[in-house]
Amino acid sequence: MGRNGAGQEGGMRGIGGVTAGGAARPGRAGGRGASGFAVGRRGSEAAAGPEAAGAALSVGLGLLALQEEGDAPARDRSAHRRAESILQELQALQRDLLRGDGDPGRLERLAALQSGEEGADPILRQAVQAIVLRARVELARRGWNGSVSTA
Repeated sequence: MGRNGAGQEGGMRGIGGVTAGGAARPGRAGGRGASGFAVGRRGSEAAAGPEAAGAALSVGLGLLALQEEGDAPARDRSAHRRAESILQELQALQRDLLRGDGDPGRLERLAALQSGEEGADPILRQAVQAIVLRARVELARRGWNGSVSTA
């Protein structure tokens, strides 16, 4: 048959990562065998099948985890700043209460800080969640309706 060796006696040889999967079976249309082809597999890799696929999936998931963890310090810094801002607003709210006055904008700022980065570190994440919960309790005590203006 030509250059690629598909018609040569003695079977098929691999072409650029494509290898023959089995011998030709007689009785198929036109006398041609339906030999299976595997792209990118060779010898022991073809035998490994599911194990090789599982390993490739594991490597892919590992890379995704590394990409996410690669930004962990930035996420933790952002979560720390957010938690500090909530605590400052809560302290100012307490001072306002002791003085007998209040800043309506403070409740809005506190409500706006409810959502945001919680951090990659599990301990920091728990601390931020506890601080956010405290802010929600204070907003509920003051009858905050839950809407934040974007203006």
